[in-house]
Amino acid sequence: MILTEYEWSIIVLSLKIGAVAIIFSLPFGILCAWVLARKNFRGKTILDSVINLPLVLPPVVIGYLLLITMGRNGYLGKWIDQIFGISFSFNWKGAALASAVVSFPLLVRAIRISFESIDQNLEFAARSLGASRLKMFFTVTLPLAMPGIIAGVVLAFARSLGEFGATITFVSNIPGETRTLPLAMYTLIQIPNQEAATMRLCIIAIAISFIALFLSEVLQRAHKKRLGLQS
Repeated sequence: MILTEYEWSIIVLSLKIGAVAIIFSLPFGILCAWVLARKNFRGKTILDSVINLPLVLPPVVIGYLLLITMGRNGYLGKWIDQIFGISFSFNWKGAALASAVVSFPLLVRAIRISFESIDQNLEFAARSLGASRLKMFFTVTLPLAMPGIIAGVVLAFARSLGEFGATITFVSNIPGETRTLPLAMYTLIQIPNQEAATMRLCIIAIAISFIALFLSEVLQRAHKKRLGLQS
C-alpha cells in the first residue's frame, strides 16, 4: 500500500504528538509511580484517585478543563503564554498536552506495578554497600522496573495515538496542525464516498499499534534476558 502525501503528514503528526506527550510525561509518571508504590502518607488515596481520574472522565470533559485552564485565555495558559511565550491553543502542542493527560494514568499504573514487584531486599543490599538513595534508584530500582516502564510507555503511546475527544475539544481539528489519525478518520467519515480512504487510515492505525506492541514485547524480553530473568 503506497501512502499518499496527506496520509504521511497525518502519520508524522500523530507520531510526533504521541512521542512528545510520552517524553514530557515519563519523568512525572516515574515519580508518581514510585511515590504511590513506596510511600505511605495522608492523602495517598486522593492522589491516586486524581491521577486515575482521566480513565473515567469523558474525554470531552478533559478537553474542556484543558481549554479553561491551559487555553490562551485560561487560568494557567495565559500566564504561561505571557512569561514563556508558549501557547497550547489550537496547535500541536495542545494536542500533545491533551494526549499526555489522557494517557498518564496508564503510564503510571504500569510503572507502579513494576515498582511494587521489585524485591526490596535488593535495594536494602545496595544501601548496605554504601550506595546513596539516588544511586540505588538509578542502578538498582530503575533497571529492575524497566519492563514495566516499557509497557507503560507503549500503553500510553497507543492511547495517545487513539486520543480524540479531549483533542478536538481543546485544540479543534486543524489540518496539518492538530488533525491526527482519529480526527482524520472522523473527518473522512463525514464526507460521502470516502469509505476507501477511511479504511486506509484504519489499517494504518492498526499497523502502527501492532508495531508498537511488537517492539514493546521484544524490548521487554531483551531486557529480562539481560537481567537473567528469562532464558
